[in-house]
Amino acid sequence: MSLDNQSVAVITGAGAGIGRALALTLAKEKISGIVIADINPEELAKTAKMLGSSGVEVSAHTVDVAELTQMQNFKDEVLRRYGRVTHLINNAGVALYGNIEDISFEDLKWVMDINLWGTVYGVKLFLPVLRQQPAAHIVNLSSVFGFVAPSGNGGYSTSKFAVRGFTEALRHELDGTNVSVSCVYPGGVATDISRRARVGQNVKEIDQESSVTVRSQLPRTTAEQAAEAIVLGIKKRSKRILIGSDAYTIDAVQRVFPVNYLGVLNYLYR
Repeated sequence: MSLDNQSVAVITGAGAGIGRALALTLAKEKISGIVIADINPEELAKTAKMLGSSGVEVSAHTVDVAELTQMQNFKDEVLRRYGRVTHLINNAGVALYGNIEDISFEDLKWVMDINLWGTVYGVKLFLPVLRQQPAAHIVNLSSVFGFVAPSGNGGYSTSKFAVRGFTEALRHELDGTNVSVSCVYPGGVATDISRRARVGQNVKEIDQESSVTVRSQLPRTTAEQAAEAIVLGIKKRSKRILIGSDAYTIDAVQRVFPVNYLGVLNYLYR
């Protein structure tokens, strides 16, 4: 899957973190256009400014990926400007802390609307456009919490397991077509997603010491390293892209210990 002067990449959640790093990394490939989207216009503007000297055509769009109408308008704006899309990267995501018993229906809907439905909307709206290209690629970001589901992360894991299942089904359906599909599983990456995470409405405290959550996802990888791994995965048409040594460890442990993986991970990261 080449990245060349005919490529137009759409990246959601590009206001910070992995999304911003992806935009900057793709700009080095001298592709035709980079479309960046984020719900935060101030952070989005910072990314656009950083891309200003890249020589690549950039357009910035303030979009809430959880809102279908906004995503429909976004797709229409992109097509009016570029006429095509060759790469879709559904990166936008949020975190939610709290046990399932304590998080509210509103909390769960919030994380599912952004993490899952934002991905679904992106795929469903842009797939007809991608199918018209000689070659195209979809990248959906899950998480190592799409492999394992530690306590205190039930809502987040639910959304990321769902992204994983959605992406794997999509990959099988598009096998042999012009559209390649990758699912990304980041481990601990140094971004603000944890700091900006929502704590469930009825959560009184988070017992971080008894959970694998914090220890297994201590940032071991920079956003720039994650972006480079994803771009390399696009070039290789990799179906699964694991980010960081911790991602490989967690993936391996849950395969060997599908029921008791949490105890093993707590031991490894004690």
